[in-house]
Amino acid sequence: MKTKEIIIIVNEKDEIIGHKERGTLEPSDIYRASALWIQNSKGDILLAQRSFNKDHHPGKWGPAVAGTVEEGETYQSTIIKESEEEIGLTNYHFDKSFNNYNDGEFKHFTQWFFATVDKEVTEFTIQKEEVEKIKWFTKKELLEELNSSPEKFLKSIKKCVDFFSK
Repeated sequence: MKTKEIIIIVNEKDEIIGHKERGTLEPSDIYRASALWIQNSKGDILLAQRSFNKDHHPGKWGPAVAGTVEEGETYQSTIIKESEEEIGLTNYHFDKSFNNYNDGEFKHFTQWFFATVDKEVTEFTIQKEEVEKIKWFTKKELLEELNSSPEKFLKSIKKCVDFFSK
């Protein structure tokens, strides 16, 4: 039997103020998430299409890896765990990058991490419950897709392309 996931709840300063069981969060609750931006040495960007069975943003393209921080975890431990679970990525160094607050439909702080990974898509092992598929995008291709079909992507992707392409 799978144990209940307990989510860390924070205030507007990203300070822990409590915990709630997944599925019981109120619209006003703020939680923590970790996300990983992966590029290869050519500058291509690895994105993951979220499973169509996800409650939040099913089928949308987002960061290669992302996950909610649970009780007893940190942003760092979460990204290490999720990288292994979602795409089979182990023994890589993830550089801590920016932390941003999302005040949209789901309120959360996201700590972004960055990694350079030179692997073919076929070398990753995706977790089908979380990830529909992954794909390397050239920066040009991604920007064109973001402009022509922004609804296919999480809103954070454009900001990340701009930030990580500096």
